[in-house]
Amino acid sequence: MKIATFNANSVRTRLEIIVNWLKTEQPDVLCLQETKVQDKDFPEDSFRELGYQVVFRGQKAYNGVAVVSRHPLSDIRTALPGKEDDQARFISATIMGIHVINAYVPQGVAPGTDKFQYKLQWLEDLHSYLQTYYSPDRRIVLTGDFNVALEDMDVHDPAGLRGQAGFHPDEQAMLKKLMGWGFSDVFRLHHKEGGSYTFWDYRIPNGFKRNMGWRIDYIFATRPLIEKSIDCRIDTRPRTAEKPSDHTFLVAEFGI
Repeated sequence: MKIATFNANSVRTRLEIIVNWLKTEQPDVLCLQETKVQDKDFPEDSFRELGYQVVFRGQKAYNGVAVVSRHPLSDIRTALPGKEDDQARFISATIMGIHVINAYVPQGVAPGTDKFQYKLQWLEDLHSYLQTYYSPDRRIVLTGDFNVALEDMDVHDPAGLRGQAGFHPDEQAMLKKLMGWGFSDVFRLHHKEGGSYTFWDYRIPNGFKRNMGWRIDYIFATRPLIEKSIDCRIDTRPRTAEKPSDHTFLVAEFGI
């Protein structure tokens, strides 16, 4: 089974890139973040024409998440409990017996701000949700854009970036707490070296060509899936396309 994640930074703007990638890679599941579209305007037909089902929750111009699947989806949730009227950052479904949770974690802006505290609380709420509704002995994938780089090897300039939003010890502690519930980082399981990134800031001149990136997109999995893990890779080709997202695709394969 092939499961992928991609922060599209506007699903409609990046639709050709996504469609072409689906045709080439043919994943079983693709989780999308930052779709930036109201539900009534989501390009659902483009996915159905390729044989995919899709569930989504969006809002105009900001946030938004979707799960695209070749297989039937059930047990669909479109918000964390208690955050139903909040931002569109969470969606989950059960697919072929796997619980797929797709998250778009707040960026946080800067330490000490209300938005940074909201980010930490959002991660805490996600942890509480897992504790309440799941068990780590089940087949669970938690994926998406977490807006947190965990280790020095996950950013291009750890000394210069340390303490900023996205590379702050409070965020790292929260993400490690989340992983400690029962998840492993599937990419790091297969790739021990640094220098592999999923995000390159548009604002840095030639940032992608210079590989001045961050690894902030993840596929986490519980032990029953880790035991079936075959590979996990970052596909940088879409980042070279015309009008790319500032992120690229991360894809994991499991022998199920």
